[in-house]
Amino acid sequence: MAKHSKIGINGEQIAANFLQNKGYQIILRNWRYGKKEVDIVAAFGDMAILAEVKTRSSARIAYPEEAVTAQKQQHLRAAASGFLEQYPMYKHVRFDIVSVLMEANHVKQIIHFEEAFH
Repeated sequence: MAKHSKIGINGEQIAANFLQNKGYQIILRNWRYGKKEVDIVAAFGDMAILAEVKTRSSARIAYPEEAVTAQKQQHLRAAASGFLEQYPMYKHVRFDIVSVLMEANHVKQIIHFEEAFH
């Protein structure tokens, strides 16, 4: 497995644990709607949280959250429509970003951006 894949998988697990510790219920991981993927789908009350996780081993070039491009945001919006069709018990959806910055296999910084975009 490529190093960047291991970092991403590790970051997603860290993000899931982080969200659970904040009281979120993890519903799905790596959920797919067609070719679109949502890293973490969580519930918080009656709201579904579609969270994009970005993990980096360095912020020299850019912070992890800066990698959530307009195109990625559009993919998440499209996935949200499919999610709400499949899971009609959720009436609201919110888009979050969890940014994980690693250093020497340890979490240096984790930031949760609630309502990161609409």
